[in-house]
Amino acid sequence: MKRVTVLGAGLVGKAIAADLCGDYEVTAVDLKPAALDSLRARAPVKMLAADLRDAAAVHGAVQHADLVIGAVPGFMGFKTLEAVIEAGRNIVDISFFPEDAFLLDGRAKQRGVTAVVDCGVAPGMSNLLLSYWAEQMRVNRFECLVGGLPVVRRKPFEYRAAFSPIDVLEEYTRPARYVENGQAVVRPALSDAELVEFERVGTLEAFNTDGLRSLLKTMDVPNMKEKTLRYPGHCALIQTLRDAGFFAKEPLEVSGQRIAPFDVTARVLFDNWKWQEGEEDFTVMRVTIAGERDDRPKTITYNLFDVYDRETRTSSMARTTGYTAAAVARLVLENRFARKGISPPEYVGREEGCLQAVMEYLRARNVDYGQSEE
Repeated sequence: MKRVTVLGAGLVGKAIAADLCGDYEVTAVDLKPAALDSLRARAPVKMLAADLRDAAAVHGAVQHADLVIGAVPGFMGFKTLEAVIEAGRNIVDISFFPEDAFLLDGRAKQRGVTAVVDCGVAPGMSNLLLSYWAEQMRVNRFECLVGGLPVVRRKPFEYRAAFSPIDVLEEYTRPARYVENGQAVVRPALSDAELVEFERVGTLEAFNTDGLRSLLKTMDVPNMKEKTLRYPGHCALIQTLRDAGFFAKEPLEVSGQRIAPFDVTARVLFDNWKWQEGEEDFTVMRVTIAGERDDRPKTITYNLFDVYDRETRTSSMARTTGYTAAAVARLVLENRFARKGISPPEYVGREEGCLQAVMEYLRARNVDYGQSEE
């Protein structure tokens, strides 16, 4: 039986480990005993307590793995990926780290490592969809609107962090990059807010975030944009905190101590955004791909609406993100995707049969991307 090591046993890492343990020998690694205990109660997975900020600990944890899943917070992601590559292990990673993964491409190729990065829902599934259709037609417009939200709205934020809260703050502070008429555009995060209607949800607010990531380098599409979805009013609330300096990382002197406002704000928000046991969420995503095929206009639209799984007590964001990573992990384990080096998900989508395999895997878990064409 092949061995899979999952680095990080948070909401998403836990879902990945539980999903894969039926077919593989899975070891989950985390520093927090509570995270490992929670997973132990729901799946027959081996547990290892280790500090994944330590490259030597990462190397020790993955040395016998046939495949590694990276599910650590973004601020740890790049160093963890680097350590796994140095250990010569294949990896599928979902960490939303700010560094350029292609900086590790040469080392991954030297060590014969397949490393699929940003392999979640968006970035992730959205990349697979775009690259697949870019092989079938000339694409001139790509738009992805995506968000994970609690079913019950609670003031003041009407939000819970379905993945690492630090990564959410990165979305709110990192400049958003997109492509318009063939030109790169950089706008502040949270800018260009607009109201958008969705079936089964109603009105949501969409605003700029830096979700295109590798697509800016790998895809020659003249118009590409990604926006995050929240309940209306959330954007203005976060903008107020940001503009007032609560996200500043330059330390201030407070009672003789040097303290960064960002660190205090993060600590307060983490408590506000923490999921309660059994709290339900949903994920909504709309991907629009437009262009020409056989000299005729063509538009493909995918609509995802996914909800919390009450039976397994798995959040929707963990399902949509984690099961995508698990599906690609199986492709790597089965040698159906074996490209060496750093591979963002769009490289997977270009390979024959890979998108279809991922879609089938997700449908088997009731994660369904409804497709329409014009």
